[in-house]
Amino acid sequence: MKTSQYVDINCDLGEGQNIADCVQDALLMPYISRCNIACGGHAGNPLTMQETLRNAQSHGLICGAHPGYADKANFGRTSLSISTSELIESVVAQISELQQQANKLAISLSHVKLHGALYNDAEKSPQLAFNICQMLASLFPQLTVLGLPQGAMQSAAQQHGLVFLREGFMDRAYLGSGQLAPRSQAGSVYENTEQCIAQVIALLNGDEIVTFDNQPLRLQVDSICLHGDSKIAVDLASRLKTHLNEQNWKIACSE
Repeated sequence: MKTSQYVDINCDLGEGQNIADCVQDALLMPYISRCNIACGGHAGNPLTMQETLRNAQSHGLICGAHPGYADKANFGRTSLSISTSELIESVVAQISELQQQANKLAISLSHVKLHGALYNDAEKSPQLAFNICQMLASLFPQLTVLGLPQGAMQSAAQQHGLVFLREGFMDRAYLGSGQLAPRSQAGSVYENTEQCIAQVIALLNGDEIVTFDNQPLRLQVDSICLHGDSKIAVDLASRLKTHLNEQNWKIACSE
């Protein structure tokens, strides 16, 4: 990430079912700058989309779409064996639904970030990444794409003239390849606040991090993700903001 006083913190939100879930999400909003809103595939419904957008608007956050496999039973964390055309149609429908909800509040969506298994599958398959970015360039060219640094989505987005933000993760372990360690592996999801904060600082400074498979990895990132469904999310978000402020970093989007 460029040496600057600003750090972009993004968070996956709107993944609940009702207003109470949205109230819980809103607790994180003072500590982030960008939210990725579930749009009915892996999670979310018109009510949660509308309420999350409204809460994000009141906190001055940049809003984007967070489409995934349409598989709420598995929270979009299992790959689906469907055709590329079916998948593309589903992603288009999800983004379009969130856009319709955003239009009601005069909110312009800024970005798109794939969710869960779809995020990982697109990074593993250059062809899938190409097809998704081809669709985005055709139907939603105004949306910035978030994905792994130097991965398949970055390459595909650049091929199609889309703006791309390199995303880092504060609460997930990496593999030496730069991809995320599978959630099925114990220790791949961090539950220690200090460990997460240390990873943020390493990402900001461009320092090496030790991967899940004990390899040194150095990443250049533009935005850092906090998972809203993490057990430590609110405590981590609060303590991270305090730590960043002490180091003269301000949580804000550069765009």
